Amino acid sequence: MTAAAPHIPVLLDEVIAALEPRPGAVIVDATFGAGGYTRRLLDAGAQVHAFDRDPDAIAAGRQWPETQEQPPRLVLHPRRFSEMVAALAEAGVAQVDGVVMDIGVSSMQLDQAERGFAFASDGPLDMRMGQDGPSAADFLNTAAEAEIADVLFQYGEERQSRRVARAIVAARPLTTTGQLAQVVRKALGHRPGAPKDPATRSFQAIRIHVNAELEELDSALDAAEQLLRAGGKLAVVSFHSLEDRIVKQFLREASGAVANASRHVPVAARAAAPTFAQVAKAVRPSEAELARNPRARSATLRAATRTDEAPRDRRAA
Repeated sequence: MTAAAPHIPVLLDEVIAALEPRPGAVIVDATFGAGGYTRRLLDAGAQVHAFDRDPDAIAAGRQWPETQEQPPRLVLHPRRFSEMVAALAEAGVAQVDGVVMDIGVSSMQLDQAERGFAFASDGPLDMRMGQDGPSAADFLNTAAEAEIADVLFQYGEERQSRRVARAIVAARPLTTTGQLAQVVRKALGHRPGAPKDPATRSFQAIRIHVNAELEELDSALDAAEQLLRAGGKLAVVSFHSLEDRIVKQFLREASGAVANASRHVPVAARAAAPTFAQVAKAVRPSEAELARNPRARSATLRAATRTDEAPRDRRAA
């Protein structure tokens, strides 16, 4: 990325320690962004297959010299990370030594008003990570009030979702982030100087819905389980409870740690053989990192090691 890119990788040292990169290792950076993790992985001698659905991130990554090496040590995939298995198969890669995911919106996207992810500065109501498909404005200006309320409640954990949805429908058409923020604040009785802007929850919810982020994460975890070789490392950084809950539950099920619903159910029927082991305790940023990068305050890292068991078919469960 350019030197001006306002991006600080979150939990960088901890992620690299979890992945244990070495010369010749093949590692997937499922969320390339500004390439903070990828840079350290390349410096450790690994080959990196980097995914990002944002064409701006891919365009910047193509300037990296490692993409021009023969064979390239940095292979860029302008695709969703849920498509890892198919994309790597096309590249002749069946198994990898590590997968890292940094879930959610990137600093670059947040800091560009024209991308419409934040309300710190006014911009078009967009929020599309891949810059394609229906935008946030398309959703908010056409969806039924009940659907908007459901999205706000499920993805933003907004307790007053019906009130906010009613206000959004009454204010249509909405075209900018500033308009949306003002509508939400008015609906919730925003008090200037409050520690958290009440529009934050609604913006999160709408962004997650527009980009199908939780469905993408669920599919990407399955893809990682399929791609990682025995001993391979998975490291996932999430930024809010909805994401972290999905990752935590996935690893609990994959490691066989899910509690049995009844003591009367036979042990053999609890779960399939574990596909992940050495599930590490959740790691959160240190005080020193928070001082350097306040945006890391809600980050959680979860990591685990792939066993030699065949991947599960969760869709058939």
